[in-house]
Amino acid sequence: MAEAAAAKAQTGILGWIERTGNKLPDPVFLFFYLIVGLVLVSIVASLTGWSAVHPTEVDPETGEAQVIAATSLLSAENIQRLWVEMPRTFTHFHPLGYVLVVMLGAGVAERAGLFGTAMRAGVRDAPKALLTPIVVAVGMMGNLAADAAYVVLIPLAGIIFHAAGRHPIAGIAAAFAGVSGGFSANLLPGQLDALLFGITEASVETVFGDFTANIAGNWYFIAGMFVIFLPVIWYVTDKVIEPRLGAWNSALAGRPADAEPADRPLTDGERKGLRRAGLAVLAVVALWLGFTFGPGTPLIDETATAEARLTPFYQSLVGGFFILFLLAGWAYGKAAGTIGDHRDLVKMMAGAMEDLAYYLVLAFAAAHFVAMFAWSNLGLIMAVEGAAGLKASGLPAWALLAGIILLTALLNLFVGSASAKWALLAPVMVPMLMLLGITPEMSTAAYRVGDGATNIITPLMVYFPLILIFCQRWQKDFGLGSLAATMLPYSIGLLVVGIAMTIGWVALDLPLGPGASVFMEVPTTAPAEATAPAAGG
Repeated sequence: MAEAAAAKAQTGILGWIERTGNKLPDPVFLFFYLIVGLVLVSIVASLTGWSAVHPTEVDPETGEAQVIAATSLLSAENIQRLWVEMPRTFTHFHPLGYVLVVMLGAGVAERAGLFGTAMRAGVRDAPKALLTPIVVAVGMMGNLAADAAYVVLIPLAGIIFHAAGRHPIAGIAAAFAGVSGGFSANLLPGQLDALLFGITEASVETVFGDFTANIAGNWYFIAGMFVIFLPVIWYVTDKVIEPRLGAWNSALAGRPADAEPADRPLTDGERKGLRRAGLAVLAVVALWLGFTFGPGTPLIDETATAEARLTPFYQSLVGGFFILFLLAGWAYGKAAGTIGDHRDLVKMMAGAMEDLAYYLVLAFAAAHFVAMFAWSNLGLIMAVEGAAGLKASGLPAWALLAGIILLTALLNLFVGSASAKWALLAPVMVPMLMLLGITPEMSTAAYRVGDGATNIITPLMVYFPLILIFCQRWQKDFGLGSLAATMLPYSIGLLVVGIAMTIGWVALDLPLGPGASVFMEVPTTAPAEATAPAAGG
């Protein structure tokens, strides 16, 4: 019956999305095909003399703004650059270092069992009246644990809802909406921030030169997403989804609804491990506060301007998260018995790197796409001309950003990887919006709103089949269409409130994070003629 339901779901818009998306190549080869297309476009652009005035560089001979022309990627210089600089192009891809460093620590915390135990502890004994919001909150915070949130919390939510006399699939839906729909919503920056801001940094540098990303640059914004998304998912679960599902019928279960190991009580060792991990987290926080405000203030640049003094602190957060996850995972593992000696620790760190094997291949392709985009000058030209077109349209900033959210949400139906999509969009989008006075942090924030909202309705999302299996454990005829229909109200709700929140944030010109604002001074070689788009139109 499950197969019949899945076949039925092949019809309609969701079926079309699945069939179309399945025809797309793997994201790695998608980048290689795009590189081929980029080469062809660069040749045509070079032959036709496509050019633009650089927004910040001055021609030393004339003293006027530098004119940048499109360059063929088959020129002798670019062919030499491709092969000679290939190792540097790969290893200097900014997201690569950020992700590898953070995951060295996060991998220990995940393999030691800290993430899974913390999520079980967070929801297992939740009061029935607050069960939904607690599951959703733990789901959104669980994104710090990467894949662990999908494989631990989501099936556990079904078990806990069943134990509370509620429909298990409602629990699975609420957890899935929190983990995946609220993919960027969190009270703390984490691995995703390091990944996305690494791509943002690389995109800015293709046009404006040196730029250092602040991975806490969306901290206040994603915390706002957390606060706003939680009641939306809570309402949809309790008032829309659960009434629609009705009472759970045990006769329809795929297998007996006995208690499962994931629902077992915490052992004394696990409780002790959580206490030790908490102490380790407090120790790391205290250490960073000492580095920031203690003698010598190594993480504050006393010689910089007031706005730039905390730059070393922001740059240290990647290393800070590495140490935090590493020590917390180690402390938990030693107390819980999952880490015996330092050799176990090293094995866990090595295992984390093994999990990133596919990402390394994807990063190799993405790095060359981003680099070759810069070598051809097409990114700069498209950003300058795109900015001029958008400025001429008279659209306010909030309208531009709402459009970016909708574009991202649509693209997400076909390309599920957050990093792959941002690597495709950022090289043009980020510089273009900078030329309109919108900061890279705001561009990244808008992208994040659109990226999460449609995660939960596309069959191409990598964990979608796994969630379907979790549902079929409780209702054997629950098909792909059933899952997509269940998650659609969440997707619509999150997209609507996400756009509304972004518009409000821009209208009020609220800070996005420490040292990060919505607007910036337009980069220019002379007194700026352009101004930032009006916040309210």
